[in-house]
Amino acid sequence: MEKHIVTIRSISHITHDTLLIITNKPNNYTFSPGQATEIAINKNGWQNEPRPFTFTSLQGDPYLEFIIKTYPEHDGATDKLLDVNKGDELILHEVFGELTWKGDGLFIAGGAGITPFLAMFRELAKSNQHGNSSLIYANKTSKDIILKEELETLFKGRVHHILSEEKTKEFDHGLISEDIIKPYLADNEKRVYVCGPPAMMEAVEKLLKDMGLSQEQIITEAW
Repeated sequence: MEKHIVTIRSISHITHDTLLIITNKPNNYTFSPGQATEIAINKNGWQNEPRPFTFTSLQGDPYLEFIIKTYPEHDGATDKLLDVNKGDELILHEVFGELTWKGDGLFIAGGAGITPFLAMFRELAKSNQHGNSSLIYANKTSKDIILKEELETLFKGRVHHILSEEKTKEFDHGLISEDIIKPYLADNEKRVYVCGPPAMMEAVEKLLKDMGLSQEQIITEAW
């Protein structure tokens, strides 16, 4: 099994519970936007506890970047990332993932499920190829939204936020519904990318199929 040990160059919070981690990049290490790897902490007791995370840096960058949502209440491997510092080491495993850019469409993300879409659109923005896609982004509260300003830029303002546990004047409240999705589906081409927690993925896929989309029109990646 392929493994690489990398050193953390920087680590910081970008939301109250989401980390931005930048590491060095191994020689000849390749991946595509939307792909991921399993990461373990190179400390006693955690080397064999890898978890999957998406690359948010691009292949051409001289470093690796990961945006990782932590869950302190779980007391698990992801939570232990709150204890790592600049100079600590991580263990990277093989690259995997089938979620790739297949053309403009509607992107539906929940929480940290935004990360593969972020990587795709950062790559597309380099050559101004990100067209007319839209994003529906579901979170619990407004403080959970990851890189709100950058998403507005990457999706050219076509971003619809919905919050399940907070009511605000700025964003919708509740769960993703047909009424929210329908305006974003073009009449001549329906392609929907979905990534998020398992329960959200299952609910949204069922909703899309009930709206008449085929499995081939629904592009998914669980996390």
